[in-house]
Amino acid sequence: MSTPDSVTGSVTEDAALEPPADSVRTSLATQAARQLATTTKSEPQMQAITSRWLLKMLPWVDVKGGTYRVNRRLQLRVGRGRVQFEQNGADDIKVIPQTLTELPVLRGYDDIEVLKEIAGRFRVRDVRAGQVLFEAGQPATEAYLVVHGRFARYKPGKYGEDEVIGVVTDGDQMGDEAIGQPEPRWLSSVRAETEGVVMVLPWDVIEEFTERAPSLAAHLTAYAEQQQRPMNRKGEAELPVQAGHIGEPTLSGGYVDYELAPREYELSLTQTVLRVHSRVADLYNEPMDQTQQQLRLTAEEIRERQEWELVNNREFGLLHNADYGQRISTYTGPPTPDDMDELLSMRRKTRLFLAHPKAIAAFFRQCNKRGLVPGTADVDGHEVPAWRGVPIFPCGKIPIGGAHTSSIIALRTGEADQGVVGLYQTGIPEEFQPGLNVRFMGIDQAAIIKYLVTAYYSQAILVPDAVGILENVQLGRSAD
Repeated sequence: MSTPDSVTGSVTEDAALEPPADSVRTSLATQAARQLATTTKSEPQMQAITSRWLLKMLPWVDVKGGTYRVNRRLQLRVGRGRVQFEQNGADDIKVIPQTLTELPVLRGYDDIEVLKEIAGRFRVRDVRAGQVLFEAGQPATEAYLVVHGRFARYKPGKYGEDEVIGVVTDGDQMGDEAIGQPEPRWLSSVRAETEGVVMVLPWDVIEEFTERAPSLAAHLTAYAEQQQRPMNRKGEAELPVQAGHIGEPTLSGGYVDYELAPREYELSLTQTVLRVHSRVADLYNEPMDQTQQQLRLTAEEIRERQEWELVNNREFGLLHNADYGQRISTYTGPPTPDDMDELLSMRRKTRLFLAHPKAIAAFFRQCNKRGLVPGTADVDGHEVPAWRGVPIFPCGKIPIGGAHTSSIIALRTGEADQGVVGLYQTGIPEEFQPGLNVRFMGIDQAAIIKYLVTAYYSQAILVPDAVGILENVQLGRSAD
């Protein structure tokens, strides 16, 4: 009996595509087949691994003795620090007395009772945006500490306009230029760019303390005398030289004096104890060695922490050890090409910029507003963004503050250029990577194998201008 073609075609085609649900399987299912198959596996992946450009770009010095000493010429000009404050409310703000020694004029002064008295005489003053604190040429009658806000230093320009020469922000001070002057006058004008709070101390109070405290008077006199000694433009003790002379004049003589107490950097460390069960180490090693994979990921985590320490450690990290004279603030908030140019101009041979990825994006937005296209640089086969030919490397270890601001770091590197160098020691016992070793610690009664994994490292800034920081970098988008 024949079947119509239309019926035959539809039935046989559907049956070929999808067998009936109650039919008996005639071949091995894929789920069962996988029980006999060998899967192709990847190595364990780790999301926290970053490019770690700082570790790659730093020249590393092998410190065999575990300590690295930075010898410098004698420095006569004392560097600026930043005063800290204790705030218990909008109007209850106090200067922390010990931090007054961060002021150049009080550097090294150790009479804590006098410092407490001076700190207690500062008074809080609110400042509105656009307010002028003082003008160039006026008598200096007060000293200022900035609690909060952005203030612009400016002078009258050659053609009548205001020429901005700097920005003063949180923790900075104004007034040390009057020390030792018989009739002190302000060398520049200061205007508040934002609302802010300052702490004010009248000069007659300072004169009162110098009369009552002989130790303070002696300290201020020594400071004024030191500032009058011949020094070069970097504040180092000057070596007398003579140029352009003719005939046979008597040449001046001298010597290059050194710091008597140079800074020494001891190698820091990051450690952890890796635990691996002996059964895992013995049995589960194909196709990948379990112990080696555990060590690889542990080393990656330690290297990530190592880079974080090089940026943030209070003893040797870049953010805390950069000279305050090498720190500038953005003029308007976001990082502009003008800000990057000023940061770049503060040192010779800047090798690289380090910035949080969001700070790089904020800088690019400012370039886009001006119709500028940042260049690129080839670094070991990687094309990275650059400004004025200097590569800008992303570094997520640079923190973002509560006000959604960050910092951009500029570095000169290498011993030959008196820059920044990384410190480590190679050839240590049981070395797993340069400067990182893995030491067997034994097997406990629970059959756990323990390994001590340690990385030894530090970082040295050879001269202050090797590192510069652009601070208060605003990351958010503007309302427009």
